[in-house]
Amino acid sequence: MPDAVVVGAGPNGLAAALVLARAGLEVEVRERSGTVGGAASTRELTLPGHWHDVGSAVHPMALASPFFRAVDLPSLGVELLQPDVAYAHPLDGGRAALALRDLDATAEGLGADGPAWRGLLGPLVRRWREVVDLALGDLRHPAPRPAAALRLALAVAEQGGPAWGARFGGDLAPALLTGVAAHAVAPPRAPGPAGAGLLLATLAHAVGWPVPRGGSQSVSDALAGEVRRLGGRVVLDAPVTSLAELPPARAVLLDVLPGALARMAPQLPSGYAARLRRWRHRSAASPVHFVLDGPVPWAAPGVDRAGTVHVGGPRGEVVAAERDVAAGRHARRPYVLLSQPSLLDGGRAPAGRSTLWTYAHVPFGSTLDVGEAVQRQVERFAPGFSDRVLHRTAVPAAELERGNPNLPGGDVTGGAVTPWQLLARPVPRWDPYRTPLEGVYLCSAATPPASGVHGMCGVHAARRALRQRFGIVVGPDGLTPG
Repeated sequence: MPDAVVVGAGPNGLAAALVLARAGLEVEVRERSGTVGGAASTRELTLPGHWHDVGSAVHPMALASPFFRAVDLPSLGVELLQPDVAYAHPLDGGRAALALRDLDATAEGLGADGPAWRGLLGPLVRRWREVVDLALGDLRHPAPRPAAALRLALAVAEQGGPAWGARFGGDLAPALLTGVAAHAVAPPRAPGPAGAGLLLATLAHAVGWPVPRGGSQSVSDALAGEVRRLGGRVVLDAPVTSLAELPPARAVLLDVLPGALARMAPQLPSGYAARLRRWRHRSAASPVHFVLDGPVPWAAPGVDRAGTVHVGGPRGEVVAAERDVAAGRHARRPYVLLSQPSLLDGGRAPAGRSTLWTYAHVPFGSTLDVGEAVQRQVERFAPGFSDRVLHRTAVPAAELERGNPNLPGGDVTGGAVTPWQLLARPVPRWDPYRTPLEGVYLCSAATPPASGVHGMCGVHAARRALRQRFGIVVGPDGLTPG
């Protein structure tokens, strides 16, 4: 019998399994799908020979997360490809703001707002490891580096509060920062989205925003391969609907959302189960995958060199679109998150063609096909784009749950990004990973530090399971001795 069972082979489940296996435990992973990865997977979603990332596509955390720094993905055969421009934000009139790896070069491109950009992000970039360790912590322990914590707190207070419009005078820098804050799928002028945006903007200058060759699947396959190399079992096509279906084990770690945990464990105390069922989802994302007969014909110079593009217009327009979505309305001009993997990875499509990955933000549970709206938004900043489109596949947000139960209603963030749900993930407990059931832990994005392909939800849960169930102590990255 295994020492530990992990349910779900998404990034957090695989990270938890790897932490447990590296500690010498016999581990079994059960995954309902026929492949590992969850949203971090890559499939032929449009035409044969055209490979699209199902969910996450660009991976700054593959170089920044404490877990991934310890894993060292390149040593496991993952090739991380760096674009010339980490991310870009086009505006009307053939202009664009570009986030380069070099902070000073980025500031130069922002004109009069360059010094303000450097002043905001420079202190965070210089302390990026401390910033990442703080942001990806369990939100339960004091910051190991108070100076970095203070810098980040001041920046979040500025960009997530009333003073957010005071720093910049032009329109390029505000758009560039707002576009990255909108990754949180929530109105950007709030502490949670502001913190996420500042962290991702910092990483663009510190480590870059790489794209894995072969897609996100290569990252997931590498983690699963390492679990197997250490003697663990990864069982595919093995859905779990009840804890009673699992083999006896001293620890069970669940990469599932709160509602799923409540359904899987009817023996939970009623108060705890009721809190799980109150977990809120607010906004969602709807993927639209394109096959093109060449690159996107961007009007603004430099956007054609960006691995990621935030399509949404000026700051005010992005904010208005995200407010519409949060209020349950489809934005007339939606915010679109776009990745151009074929710029770096020729294996994503046959010669002469390219794949394009996009997400449009939509209301939770949306059944709307947003393919035409997304195409119009891209055409707005890339005239002639529609003439390049050979195939388009749109997936309404409500359908995402069919392929991945951790994406209910199309929510890709594991739950609404509100101050309360960031602190009390998934319930207000000092140990948010340990459930009232002996040996059962939650390790999904509904636990701190929330969504993202960083593996740290799994790491924090696995560290607790190791200490509490087996008396084994490991370091904060989960892989080095404690």
